[in-house]
Amino acid sequence: MPSGSQWVHEIKHDGYRFICRREGDRVRVFSRGGYDWTDRVPLIVKALAALRVSVTLDGEGVVCDPDGVTDFDLLRATLGPKGLRRAFLFAFDVLELDGRDLRASPWDERRKALTKLLRKAGNGIRLSEHLATTDGNTLFQHACAMGLEGIVAKRRDRPYRSGRCPDWIKVKNPDAPAANRLIQG
Repeated sequence: MPSGSQWVHEIKHDGYRFICRREGDRVRVFSRGGYDWTDRVPLIVKALAALRVSVTLDGEGVVCDPDGVTDFDLLRATLGPKGLRRAFLFAFDVLELDGRDLRASPWDERRKALTKLLRKAGNGIRLSEHLATTDGNTLFQHACAMGLEGIVAKRRDRPYRSGRCPDWIKVKNPDAPAANRLIQG
């Protein structure tokens, strides 16, 4: 787990990765694979529509259990044909805001813009908080003890990159349900 002042650490939530776009009155929510989930995530759509700006967000669509921990099985049931449609977005990055492409900006600048933007968001979008510690190993141990999926370490000074890159390092809890799904699948 990377440590030091050049890194920030976020909880890795167990859900579906979504790119969410609002342009004019149109809101769209797409999975990493390019599938349109807009009709199945009304809380996210409503919160994006209420922002009243052109914006593209990157985040994780999730549902939480009673303890506040993201639960993939609850998410799948929620998004299913007869689901309750209660998924919300933990937004962790902003790629575009009012026509300004932010992808080349460092994480710190994008984070500041995202935090300010989400102050006006409804319950369908929440900020995926980062933790102000430079000790990634201790944070990871705590995340594992809490039964979380893992941690994502991000370089503060780097631009946004889609796909895998050395500036975002995911470290998964080997005992989390997500790890077991990968092993069994």
